Amino acid sequence: MNDTLAPAFSPATLSGALVYALLFAGAGVVVSRIARALVRRAEKHFPDPTATTFFGQLLQVGIVLALFILYADLVPGLRTLGTAVLAGASVVSIVLGLAAQSTLGNLIAGISLLLYHPFRVGDELQISTPRGMMTGAITSVTLGYTLLVTTSGEEIIVPNSVMASAVIVRGAPRSGGA
Repeated sequence: MNDTLAPAFSPATLSGALVYALLFAGAGVVVSRIARALVRRAEKHFPDPTATTFFGQLLQVGIVLALFILYADLVPGLRTLGTAVLAGASVVSIVLGLAAQSTLGNLIAGISLLLYHPFRVGDELQISTPRGMMTGAITSVTLGYTLLVTTSGEEIIVPNSVMASAVIVRGAPRSGGA
């Protein structure tokens, strides 16, 4: 009986590879749900939901990627495919990195702003715009842009790379801000 079931659980056979695929998929679902629950719990302790949402999504992508790499290493037929995919991903990441320098700069600056909190939603800031110096209250800080609204209702959308490198004058937070 043991010898008849051995091929079904061998990652070298198609049936064994499928069994392991199901096991890894199940493990991915369970671990991702645990990660989501931990992120929801962490949201209660951190004032910025954008940061916790971003890090929760990053954690889930990392979990899926790690499980896929482990699965590809376990199945002999996928080892060479994994090496080829890794080499291809390296080339694609270099090309995309060069093509999206501005966007990636905003993303990295957004992460920096979320980590260091030089300002928060509700803070009143004075910044230099093409129209000159303007004052607005921060209504949103995302990974790419920071949104301010002036007292006259105008929206000022500032790339985070500018927010991270500009000299900003911060005033008292408006009432009703977070």
